Amino acid sequence: MRHVAVIDIGKSNAKLALVDLEGLAEVSVRKMPNRPLTAGRYPHHDVEAIWEFILEGLSELRREHQIDAISVTTHGATAALLKADGSLALPVLDYEHDGPDGMRSDYDAVRPPFSETGSPALPLGLNLGVQLFWQSRSFPEEFSAVCSILMYPQYWAFRLTGVSASEATSLGCHTDLWNPEAGRFASLVGQMGWQNLFPPLRGARDVLGTILPDIARRTGLAPSTPVLCGIHDSNASLLPHLLWRKPPFAVVSTGTWVVSMAVGGQKVTLDPARDTLINVDALGEPVPSARFMGGREYQILTEGQDTAFTDADIEAVLEQGIMLLPSVQTGCGPFPNSSARWIAPGDVSSGEHAVAAAFYLALMTTTCLDLAGAAGAIVVEGPFAANMLFADMLEAATGRMVLPQAGHATGTSIGAALLAEAPPRHPPAEAPRQKGADARWQAYAEKWQSRANA
Repeated sequence: MRHVAVIDIGKSNAKLALVDLEGLAEVSVRKMPNRPLTAGRYPHHDVEAIWEFILEGLSELRREHQIDAISVTTHGATAALLKADGSLALPVLDYEHDGPDGMRSDYDAVRPPFSETGSPALPLGLNLGVQLFWQSRSFPEEFSAVCSILMYPQYWAFRLTGVSASEATSLGCHTDLWNPEAGRFASLVGQMGWQNLFPPLRGARDVLGTILPDIARRTGLAPSTPVLCGIHDSNASLLPHLLWRKPPFAVVSTGTWVVSMAVGGQKVTLDPARDTLINVDALGEPVPSARFMGGREYQILTEGQDTAFTDADIEAVLEQGIMLLPSVQTGCGPFPNSSARWIAPGDVSSGEHAVAAAFYLALMTTTCLDLAGAAGAIVVEGPFAANMLFADMLEAATGRMVLPQAGHATGTSIGAALLAEAPPRHPPAEAPRQKGADARWQAYAEKWQSRANA
């Protein structure tokens, strides 16, 4: 087992990566924007466009290397509702649709408590339970035809193999459908009569089967190519570190969402009002976590902006106390009810804006780590691992070692590929960096935290 093709579907982009397990690196990558369709009953994912992208990409990758297995990782809060023939009973809902909010009071009457699910009440369709509730009542005829509910990674595995499965990392991702401490479905599933709609539970590393004959003919892949059950994307980022690091440590998975996961940390009481939650890792264990929409916030902050900066810009931000306070994206994260505001003695230059934005993201992440009870070294996965301002401020604010991972765009793909092999042959590489922080950075962090908490 050497080359694993990873289907990696994020909220903003769909990616197909060929991962070399020998070097723990992506050796070939294909990407496409993941743009929901707005026509029809509600905004929904363009699964047929993604499917064509997957098949074309597998065919191209197969011409470059032998593919020994296929793994899948996707964003959370998403499910496919299938009819008996395997087709969709309803479109795959985009969790940013506000339709479910219209039934929030009715849903809250049946929703399990945070103490049972570790799932905070979130807006829009970010709790999968409210999506299903809304779909069942808004489209009763179509919902009555549903024979199986598949979490999003397992939907793509089903299309490749024809085998249905449920899996805990996606079920345990703020869905209201899973009891992470007990390792079983939450009371909501039985209360709503959905228990027979979920296929049997399988492990993320389980081989569901081999690719269907039509897939083999279309792509040129060997008919014996195995397909793994698949995993939620933040937990894919966590997996390599679970396999070789000793607790306590924390993993910060960055993408559209920045998810801070505390392994073996301090015992804390999670605050559901501040977007804390319990994730379920690939080994089935609960992991205290906290998150905010950091990638989306970075996109908002940098749109139309020059992101270049100089040492003089860093000095100006530190000396003048130029700060961005939360939250750029309201309604979620550790400060869901706060609106973003700048503190500055005058106009902020583009370079100062870039520095303060990186500091803001690092300090939001610090808050999340604190809320989750994180201890030990902090591993940064994904795009933010390339941002040394982010890493330096995170280290200054937490007082703990920060380890950005090399190959900063590959955290989820590497983790998903490792489902095919355990333990990994060697730990993921860490990006070298020259630390630029001094005592002023810690003072800046303390002032930011004081103002944000106020």
